[in-house]
Amino acid sequence: MINEQYKAMLNGKSQIRVLSEYAAKRGQEIGYENVFDYSLGNPSVSAPKAFTDEMIRLLREEDPMTLHGYSPSLGITSVREAVAASLSERFGLPYTAEDIFMTSGAAGAIAHAVRAVSKPGDEILTFAPYFPEYNPYITGAGAVLKVVPADTKYFQIDFEQFTAMLNEHVAAVLINTPNNPSGIVYSTETVKRLADILREKSEEYGHDIYMISDEPYREIVFEGVDAPCISKLYDNTLMCYSFSKSLSLPGERIGYVAVNPNCRDAAVIVNMCGQISRGTGHNCPPSMIQLAVSKVLDKTSDLSVYETNMNLIYKKLVELGFTVVKPGGTFYIFPKALEEDAAAFCNKALLYDLILVPSDTFGCPGFFRMAYCIDTEKVVRSLAALETFVKAEYR
Repeated sequence: MINEQYKAMLNGKSQIRVLSEYAAKRGQEIGYENVFDYSLGNPSVSAPKAFTDEMIRLLREEDPMTLHGYSPSLGITSVREAVAASLSERFGLPYTAEDIFMTSGAAGAIAHAVRAVSKPGDEILTFAPYFPEYNPYITGAGAVLKVVPADTKYFQIDFEQFTAMLNEHVAAVLINTPNNPSGIVYSTETVKRLADILREKSEEYGHDIYMISDEPYREIVFEGVDAPCISKLYDNTLMCYSFSKSLSLPGERIGYVAVNPNCRDAAVIVNMCGQISRGTGHNCPPSMIQLAVSKVLDKTSDLSVYETNMNLIYKKLVELGFTVVKPGGTFYIFPKALEEDAAAFCNKALLYDLILVPSDTFGCPGFFRMAYCIDTEKVVRSLAALETFVKAEYR
C-alpha cells in the first residue's frame, strides 16, 4: 500500500513551481524573452570565476577518488575547518570544525536542525510571511509548525502575537532574515528583543528554546541596512546556510548547519546531525562541490544587480499606487495586491505575461511576491507591461 501522506501532498504542489512551469511553457509559445517571469528565486548572475577555476583545477589535478568518493558523514574535515575559520573571523564567535555540518543546501540544513532540537509533537514557531516549504521540513520531522501572523505594516515581528503563541511545547523558533518573500531584514533591535524573550521563556519552561536561523540570503543586503548576525545575539542558535544565492550555485545543493559554539548542547548537535542523516538518507553533499566552495568562502557573485532591480521595481510600484514595504535585501519584493483576492490578481496578470506569485501559501493573504532575479534589461521592459496591466484592470 502506498503512503497516503505523500499521495495527499500531490494536491498541494508548490505554487511557485507551477507558475515557473507555466512561464516556461508560455515562453515556448511567444519566446521566453517576452515572458516577465517573477516566479522562481533562481539567481540570475554567474558564479564567481574563482569557483569555476577551482572546479577546473580540482578535475585536472586532484585524485579522482578524493573528488568523487564518499566524504565523511559530517562533511570533509578540511571544508568544515575552512567554514569555521571564515565564520569565526567574520562574526567573532569561536567556531571550530566540530560546530559545522555540511548539508544539501539550506533545505537540508533546516531539516536536520529541526530534527536535532525537537521531538514529534513539539511546536516550531515561525513568522508570516514565510517560505512555504517549511511545512514539509517540519511536519516530516513529526513536529508542528505554528505561524505567527504578520505585521503587514513593516514585516518585522509582531511581538504581541508572538508572546501569545509561546508555550511550554515550543522547541524552537525558525526565523528567516533577510526574508523570503518580503525582502525585509530583521533589525538588531528586533532580534535582541526576540532573544530576550526566548531566554526568559526558556528559564520559565525549564528547557532551552532554540533559534533556527535560515540564512541563504545573508549576503544580499542593501546599502545602509542593519543586518545583525543572529548567532551573536542568541547562544542557542543553529545557523542554516546555503551557497545557492551568495555564489549562484542553487543546482549544486551545498550548505551547512553551524551550531553556535556557546550553545548549551554544542558538543553533541553536529554529531546528532550525522545520525539524522542515517535515518533520512541524506549522506553528505558531493565531495567535489564541498572542496570547491571551501576555496571561495570570502567571495560572492556580483550581487549588486539585485539592488538595482529592486529600486526600479519599487519605484514603479509606488508610482502605480501599490502599498509596498521597501526590501532591505534578498531578490524579492512583496506588494499588496490591488484586490483582496491575490490569486485572482495574479491570474489577471498572466494575461499580460507577468508571472507573479500570490501570497496565500506564504501565510499572508492579499499580497504577491516578485522574484526580481532576472536581467535588468528585462525588468525595465516588464515595467511597461505592469503599468498596462494595472491601468487596464484597476483604473
